[in-house]
Amino acid sequence: MDSNDRRLGMDRGVSRRDFLNGVGAIAAGALVSGCVGPSGPDGIATSGGGGVYPPARTGFRGNHPGSMDVAHAMAFEGRVDWGSVEVADSVTYDLIVVGGGLSGLSAAHLMLRKDPSARILILENHDDFGGHATRNEFQPRGRTVIGYGGSQTLESPQYYSDIAKGLLREIGVELKRLAAGYDQLFFRRHGLGGGVFFDRATYGVDRLVRHELVAFSNYVPLSPSRLTPRQAVAEMPLSEPARVEMRRLLEVRENRITDVPADRQESYLSKISYRDFLERHLAISQSEVFALMDGVLSGDMGVDIDAIPASNALTYYGLPGFGATSLERMRYEDNPYIAHFPDGNASIARLLVRGMIPRVAPGTTMEDVVGARFDYSRLDESSSAVRLRLSSTVIRVEHEGAPESADRVAVDYVREGRARRVFGRSCVLAGDHAMIPYLCPELPAGQREALGLAVRVPILYSNVLLRDWRAWQNLGIGAVSAPGSYHANAMLDFPVSLGGYEFSGGPDEPILVHMARFGRRVAPGSAPRVQYRAERYRMLSTPFAEIEREIRIQLEGMLSSGGFDPARDIEAITVNRWAHGYAYERNSLFDDLEGDGEPPHVLGRKRFGRIAIANSDAGAAASVESAIEQAHRAVEDLALA
Repeated sequence: MDSNDRRLGMDRGVSRRDFLNGVGAIAAGALVSGCVGPSGPDGIATSGGGGVYPPARTGFRGNHPGSMDVAHAMAFEGRVDWGSVEVADSVTYDLIVVGGGLSGLSAAHLMLRKDPSARILILENHDDFGGHATRNEFQPRGRTVIGYGGSQTLESPQYYSDIAKGLLREIGVELKRLAAGYDQLFFRRHGLGGGVFFDRATYGVDRLVRHELVAFSNYVPLSPSRLTPRQAVAEMPLSEPARVEMRRLLEVRENRITDVPADRQESYLSKISYRDFLERHLAISQSEVFALMDGVLSGDMGVDIDAIPASNALTYYGLPGFGATSLERMRYEDNPYIAHFPDGNASIARLLVRGMIPRVAPGTTMEDVVGARFDYSRLDESSSAVRLRLSSTVIRVEHEGAPESADRVAVDYVREGRARRVFGRSCVLAGDHAMIPYLCPELPAGQREALGLAVRVPILYSNVLLRDWRAWQNLGIGAVSAPGSYHANAMLDFPVSLGGYEFSGGPDEPILVHMARFGRRVAPGSAPRVQYRAERYRMLSTPFAEIEREIRIQLEGMLSSGGFDPARDIEAITVNRWAHGYAYERNSLFDDLEGDGEPPHVLGRKRFGRIAIANSDAGAAASVESAIEQAHRAVEDLALA
């Protein structure tokens, strides 16, 4: 380790961190830099009942080491033999759910609604439930800090379908009370605005420009930018020709799409890329400007500016140039992004689980679930009508006999290196669709092909626990885009206090910084699935220590002028790695959205005998609403079996 690494704090907790790089992370529970939760004698973070408590683990979470080994052996090595298969349970379940994410948990809940006496088994390959709706917990100096590691917020829940709204009501989610927990004045009260960070490795200098280059304010009520666009551009480490174009891009306030009527502009912009928009309508030509826009683009489509429709880039993701259109600007006040639990949508998963397995945690409300300590040892008890079995990767799902006449389905899975079998009268496949053809080869070839097209967006959500946020206040920033850095942005966590949990009360208290990375600069303009696969490989081959180093370098360069010291101020790091992240959403530049045939996600989700298919993949939408709706459809499909 060199002096730079020691300056960054890489020497803090090295043995623990190195252990987390390998499969030992599954057993470690682990804490970086001395931030520890309640622990048993082996150092594993524990639940109230003395068992393992996954939310308190740090290091790699999400697709943690070991969680995908079995699936990858099937997909990449073609492995089919897992040794002799033993029958795990004597009971034939009424329903077996493959996948313990929001859609799988919703399917189990909805089946219980239909048949309160049903016996249900949920199988999940990770060591925690919820899928992308995962919870990160930290214990700095005797207090609890909670963050989200994936699925973030109920986005515009007032517009959800009756199906989704109904399920949320059933599990106790009250949207007005949830919204009241979000401190909408937090950023403005503390004078925290947006910014853009130019890093030394890319731009030759570390420079923080206090101007909101990306429209964070579409989603977070930040303080107004301290600089005018012209002042901000003057501070950017760019060539003068690039500055000229950046001023034009940021200052434009007149319609430049003069050959397209206002009521047709959104359709037009959905058919050209953001790069095309910049070239055609704002005369952008400097490679520095394209690279800057590509670098600040961070979103769940996971593609570069050559492959993202201009309509998405300008409206949903808030990239510059909106003033050159006749579109109506999105305003935070009209649709505030505030339906957020302290742990994101992990609380939705926890409410679903506690509702079906009451002994797992005390309480009955959405407020008390926030602080409830779940006893993971109660998830899979034989006496429970609903059982949730973690660290169990399904390898085969097939009917006993002909699909059209079979009475039950056999499901094989691998747990602790051993193959086991369970039986169910029906089955819902609620995991990643691209994996289903390997699990269920008896499906029709066309359906297997359609399922294989559901290539998910890889995402990396890193939560960094800071001892305080004094440097952020000193600099007057709350959210920063970072075009040249490993993570495309960094922001203080959403300010939510709920159910006795209190968000950071002032700049001298601990806080989480949330940092996001999506696919970056892979073969410009290539198809989304190509970009996703390339970033997935890069993500899975990057060790934790390298990501930690990038985090420390980025935060040091961004915050050091405000008094930040990465060796002193970073207390823990959790990297939520989702190689198979958000559901594939069809891209108007690459997918036929107007064709007469069935789109792949519709063809892929068809019921097959006693096997139904759920998951947000089935709706081609990365949202809680889609996960619930597809669970509902799958359960209704089984009623026809």
